[in-house]
Amino acid sequence: MAAKSSLINMAACLTGVCLVCAALLGFVYVVTDEPIKAAAAAEAQASIAKVLPEGGSISEEFSSEAEGILGYFVQTSADGETTAYAVKTVTGGFGGPVTLMVGVLPDGTVFNTSVLSHSETPGLGAKCTEEKSAFREQWKGFKGVLSVKKDGGDVDAITASTITSRAYTKAVAQAVELVKSLGHE
Repeated sequence: MAAKSSLINMAACLTGVCLVCAALLGFVYVVTDEPIKAAAAAEAQASIAKVLPEGGSISEEFSSEAEGILGYFVQTSADGETTAYAVKTVTGGFGGPVTLMVGVLPDGTVFNTSVLSHSETPGLGAKCTEEKSAFREQWKGFKGVLSVKKDGGDVDAITASTITSRAYTKAVAQAVELVKSLGHE
């Protein structure tokens, strides 16, 4: 015998479906939470390794209230001397946020950079992710005026991607400013 359609029956059926869906989502969250955190930690360690000199120990992540700074790590030598910083920084690019990991030496020299995420145009602004491009290579050991040459600085922009180049440069400048504010210059 079919149940009579009524508001109470429909509400009870919808409530049952919602409870089952919520339980399934909760189960999936519990099962995937740790692997997602482990993958994120491994990705962070890999990006830190790309932007810092070899050797030394890396601290836990520190937070900062500085504009565009998502966090930073301190690399120290065996005798406890600070040798470099890995700064996670973000700024707005042409297509959305550009997130970088920037390695900065205590004197403010950029050791290297790594793109963590971006939404830039493929073939144009997305060229900022190419490891061996002239744009990326210029950041290794960079110590100059942190703005693109078009704005009077020392940074060669990506052809036809001035907005992305400015955003990348701003993110690097934010990292350098943070290190300088920490007083280890």
